Amino acid sequence: MTEPADHPFVQAVKPLVDAMGGRLVAPDQAQGDDVVLAWEGEDRVAVRLPHLSESLDHILVELRRRHGKPLAELDRKTKQSVVRILEARGAFSVRHGVETVATALGVSRFTVYNYLNRETASREGGARAEGE
Repeated sequence: MTEPADHPFVQAVKPLVDAMGGRLVAPDQAQGDDVVLAWEGEDRVAVRLPHLSESLDHILVELRRRHGKPLAELDRKTKQSVVRILEARGAFSVRHGVETVATALGVSRFTVYNYLNRETASREGGARAEGE
């Protein structure tokens, strides 16, 4: 990268870029969909955003790291929590998202759909109870 990687602004945005699976590139290497970030009126770094399919894989790796073990080794309640997180992050709008998540969790697609349906029913039940 032409811009020094140790610039405070670059260091400040790096954890966010890493968390979303992006890549930092020099501003002069930016391409069409890259986002160029400026600091004090000067382009400091460009962020290359991941493709959606890469994002899901990255999110699963991050969740594995966060839990400290393969997602398939988590208990049922924690797997349900993981599915809620993934749903909130749009994982199931990606083609083959359910299959990818099911494989990572070591469960069937049917189980992932059950977790999703249980969450939807829980939300709707809570909304009904509040409205009564």
